[in-house]
Amino acid sequence: MTVLLDTTVASTEEMGALGARLAAVLRAGDLVVLTGPLGAGKTTLTRGLGAALGARGQVSSPTFVLARTHPTTSGPDLVHVDAYRLSDPVELDDLDLDWDASIVVVEWGRGFVEGITDSVLDVEIVRATGADATDAAPDDLDPDDVPDEPRRVVVTATGPRWVGVTL
Repeated sequence: MTVLLDTTVASTEEMGALGARLAAVLRAGDLVVLTGPLGAGKTTLTRGLGAALGARGQVSSPTFVLARTHPTTSGPDLVHVDAYRLSDPVELDDLDLDWDASIVVVEWGRGFVEGITDSVLDVEIVRATGADATDAAPDDLDPDDVPDEPRRVVVTATGPRWVGVTL
């Protein structure tokens, strides 16, 4: 594992910009796992990534549909997955995603994506403790209604795909 980035993101605009920064190094077959509490900024980061890739359609949390595929103007599709409601990694496999031809971003993916590929970009977003949104249920949380507060973001790369890649 290699830490590619360890930074503080001060606002939702900066989180979107970080998504755009990640988009610049992504290509078909890449798997990005987003980890963080409710309201941390996982969907906001994915929106920024999608905007930079030219993703069609609104990039929003796929909590209830589990996965959304967004064709892009830059090449591979962006597949945005929310594993929060999954109970077993087999359920992720049942979604029949095109892992090799797409850029796949999986929110809440730890424990579900192991074994899919040997190269993973792991993004952990940490909110300050005591933030109100961390106690909310996903049904009650509007990702656009989260306090604009600093978050720590750590991007860790695992596998041969990420050797020599810098952010």
